[in-house]
Amino acid sequence: MKKLLTLIFLLVSVCSQAQVYNAKQPLVHTYSIVARDEKTGEMAVGVQSHWFSVGTSVPWAEAGVGAVATQSFVDKSYGPKALALLKKGFTPQQALDSLTKADPGKEVRQVAIIDSKGNVATHTGKNCIQVANHIKGTNFSVQSNMMLGDQVCAFMARSFEQSTGKPLAERVLLALEAAQKAGGDIRGMQAAAIVVVPGIPTDSWNNKSVDLRVDDSPKPLQELRRLFNVQIAYEHMNSGDLAVEKNDMAKAMNEYNAAMKLFPANLEMQYWTAITLANNKQLSQALPMLKSIFAKDSNWKELTRRLPPVGLLTVTAGDLQKILSL
Repeated sequence: MKKLLTLIFLLVSVCSQAQVYNAKQPLVHTYSIVARDEKTGEMAVGVQSHWFSVGTSVPWAEAGVGAVATQSFVDKSYGPKALALLKKGFTPQQALDSLTKADPGKEVRQVAIIDSKGNVATHTGKNCIQVANHIKGTNFSVQSNMMLGDQVCAFMARSFEQSTGKPLAERVLLALEAAQKAGGDIRGMQAAAIVVVPGIPTDSWNNKSVDLRVDDSPKPLQELRRLFNVQIAYEHMNSGDLAVEKNDMAKAMNEYNAAMKLFPANLEMQYWTAITLANNKQLSQALPMLKSIFAKDSNWKELTRRLPPVGLLTVTAGDLQKILSL
């Protein structure tokens, strides 16, 4: 802790502006990407840093408006303020110019903004810790500071450009992984996050299609990748449930199988797939699945007893007995 405080003192003392560091603001030296999908209009922010809970500081995004990454000597207010300016009709560059003009600590800030049209603005202050730079491209910007080497941004930009056609969240993850291959943060890894929002305005309670964070891990990008795969698996489960409602069992089973392939150890996915099979008169397929599930955790059998009264298991009394006798 003493070493960190000493570092903070030294860094602040060499900067030309006063009040560039606020003790309530984190020192998030990091690499990040803001990006937009040209086809879907989705916008995203991805970040990794050797700083606890980086996802609470760097990424900001709003559906139909834009996405912001604010880092280095972080001023969190850049996020909501930039989004508010975009909503008023400012371009990303106009918003960034307005914010930095009023900021005495702008030379230790690193900020990137992208709007719903794909316009990008990026600022890397001259007193950001080296290696610090950024690269702007079509529908994206990558930025980094306190990096081990000078190829982090180049690797990220190349990865994003070469992954055209993949889902935006996947492209952002690939860019973050590419940054680490180039050396990444000189201090190592600790936390990572990714946020994806729709390209058009939505209800405030449903405005993020991806919102994943790893607050503290020796391998945050690996864990972020795992969490993303889990989300995809549950999206397949949801699609399967919708197919069941439409009595499209072929599609439902394809979706359920895709989910279980991504997350094979998840008993709940297996369980509800088996219950769906049983409800659709495919008990012979459901029974071996349920037997395996019950053997691993008997609580699932107890849950099964509670489903018929609420209409979630609609088998005959005889079939229910077959299930409970497993």
